[in-house]
Amino acid sequence: MVEELYIKKILNGDTEAFRYFVTQYKDLAFSLAVSVVKDEFTAADVVQEAFVKAFEHLKSFKGKSKFSSWLMRIVINEAYKVVRRNKVNYTDELLELEEISKDALKEADQKFYVNEVLKIMAPNESLVLRLYYLNENNILEICEMTGWAESKVKVTLHRARKSMEQKMKKLLSTEVESLI
Repeated sequence: MVEELYIKKILNGDTEAFRYFVTQYKDLAFSLAVSVVKDEFTAADVVQEAFVKAFEHLKSFKGKSKFSSWLMRIVINEAYKVVRRNKVNYTDELLELEEISKDALKEADQKFYVNEVLKIMAPNESLVLRLYYLNENNILEICEMTGWAESKVKVTLHRARKSMEQKMKKLLSTEVESLI
């Protein structure tokens, strides 16, 4: 496997080989970080810190899971550290979003509104929706990335769907029907 070769190179002192992982996973890492911290600048810092930690702790990667799952778990943990440190309250932001025009949604606008609602959702809910629907990870892969039990992933996914629907309805009133 290609990743195993790069890991061996890095562990043998070829630090430049780590660029492969940065290039391969930076977009996914950023997407997950944004879903938790809700801010692109903070997410960029989270991703940078996560890659540094992954590099420093590469020796501890045992290969029992996919490298991407191990790395994304580091990203998710770093993102939650920032949230805990900053004690962010996401529910207040919903009031600001009520100002958005309630015109009928066009297909191109759907992604915008979905992302806006993901920004104001609780980090756990936003993360699991993004992993399951946008990144198309299955329940077991989400368990590997988050370190959560399968039951927690399923319950969080269920609650996140309900929360998404409620927030979309509040945001867009009747237009939510065209998204669901």
